Amino acid sequence: MTKPAVTYELIKTCKQTGARLGIVHTPHGSFETPAFMPVGTQATVKTMSPEELKEMNAGIILSNTYHLWLRPGNEIVKEAGGLHKFMNWDRPILTDSGGFQVFSLSQFRKIEEEGVHFRNHLNGDKLFLSPEKAMEIQNDLGSDIMMAFDECPPYPATYDYMLASVDRTTRWAKRCKEAHQRPEDQGLFGIVQGGEYEDLRKRSAEALVELDFPGYAIGGLSVGEPKDIMNRVLEFTTPLLPTNKPRYLMGVGSPDSLIDGAIRGVDMFDCVLPTRIARNGTLMTSEGRLVVKNAKYARDFSPIDPNCDCYTCKNYTRAYIRHLIRTEETFGIRLTTYHNLHFLLKLMEQVRQAIREDRLGDFREEFFEKYGFNKPDAKNF
Repeated sequence: MTKPAVTYELIKTCKQTGARLGIVHTPHGSFETPAFMPVGTQATVKTMSPEELKEMNAGIILSNTYHLWLRPGNEIVKEAGGLHKFMNWDRPILTDSGGFQVFSLSQFRKIEEEGVHFRNHLNGDKLFLSPEKAMEIQNDLGSDIMMAFDECPPYPATYDYMLASVDRTTRWAKRCKEAHQRPEDQGLFGIVQGGEYEDLRKRSAEALVELDFPGYAIGGLSVGEPKDIMNRVLEFTTPLLPTNKPRYLMGVGSPDSLIDGAIRGVDMFDCVLPTRIARNGTLMTSEGRLVVKNAKYARDFSPIDPNCDCYTCKNYTRAYIRHLIRTEETFGIRLTTYHNLHFLLKLMEQVRQAIREDRLGDFREEFFEKYGFNKPDAKNF
């Protein structure tokens, strides 16, 4: 039997919280978990170079199947030698299936058993995406971790709708596994759905675990539900997944959710949040959210975060960055993006160290207190 392309090595379990410290091994190298994955939607993390991502110790990045299918086209990426060569990134890459974009970007879509008919969000052309097509695109891209094509149900959704959706996602997952052409060098993850319904999450997880994927994602969260519901769903979902395989919570990137997700047994996270808010001048700091466009920073010649050692904080002031953002200079967005990504990657390093030292619960309390998450009027992202 051939070894799976992607494997998980459990290093330690935090005695205080049950959080996991591990290593995910892929064809393009290994990375420690819990890990945050910067999002490079169109084969680039917006305004960042691969060298800068390595400087801040990004172990893996995410790219988007749907967008790369439209532009430049999966055939061109394949011709270039795959996504790693195309974008000059030699560390692991995860590609999503395109399912989320089909359901979130296209107002005109029709779900059938074969797949989804929808319109190109760029020019209105009719498109069709199926499990087989999602596999073909991702096989051409050559990512280390591929995602099964799933239905992304809306929130909230009725029980009956969610039941039908879960069963369709399972059938599609089987088709994805059958259509996957490169299992020897690309690991395919299944996606557990089920909304906030505990029995449906169990139904989804059990069916997907039986299919024996090398890893599992938890989908359908961070789609508008309150944080306490997300945490509750994680509490009853992660124990349903194999302990010897990675667990990936899709679309989550706020500092509090990263810590709370790790405590509930999640290994991998991704989100556009740090890069998106950076473009509006909103920054994550060790003492909470900072909106650098605010007038009070016009003459503030201190760094964004005095406790941060990133390139931005070592070299530039709040006043200068405010000026760049207000005048819509690209360099300003580069500086804020660098800082936010560095902040989250550093946060995950601290989470991993806290697990090593069996004190992640204490770390959470200290971080939440300093960040302001414990205040009744706390502003989240």
